[in-house]
Amino acid sequence: MPASTSIVLKSLSILLGLFFIFIGTMKLSPYFSKELHRDLRKEYVKYAKVFPLASLFDLKIPSKWYRRVVGILEVICGLAMVFIPYHKVKNTANIMLLSLMLLAVYSHYMVSDPFERSGPALVFTFMLGGRLVVWYQINRREMEAAAAAQATANGLKQE
Repeated sequence: MPASTSIVLKSLSILLGLFFIFIGTMKLSPYFSKELHRDLRKEYVKYAKVFPLASLFDLKIPSKWYRRVVGILEVICGLAMVFIPYHKVKNTANIMLLSLMLLAVYSHYMVSDPFERSGPALVFTFMLGGRLVVWYQINRREMEAAAAAQATANGLKQE
């Protein structure tokens, strides 16, 4: 495996993880910015009204709990992306964050937010998708190399 692809995967994991830890913390607490936290609280009132499962099951989602659950999931998944070395855990966190970002893009669209508000969700959707693609490519190369090494060890290498 080339070192550059491993560096790309590790860098993406750490940077995305740190971003989601930061954003999740902002949803949970005014620690970083009171103004931004207040703004997020107001926005989640709109997003809770367009939550896809709310209309399907005729539920009313409290915006406070919706924001808190999303924030907690972002922090937990971000911590997993940064600190947990196992790819299965990182990929599970990646898929959960990707799902949250798709939900965010949907919510922004449904409330007719301007692009300035929905743009970051789109960017991070593509970055999370890109991280999964990079992991898949690295994993596929490792599997091919292992299969080739096994074939050579068995004396079955054909050219």
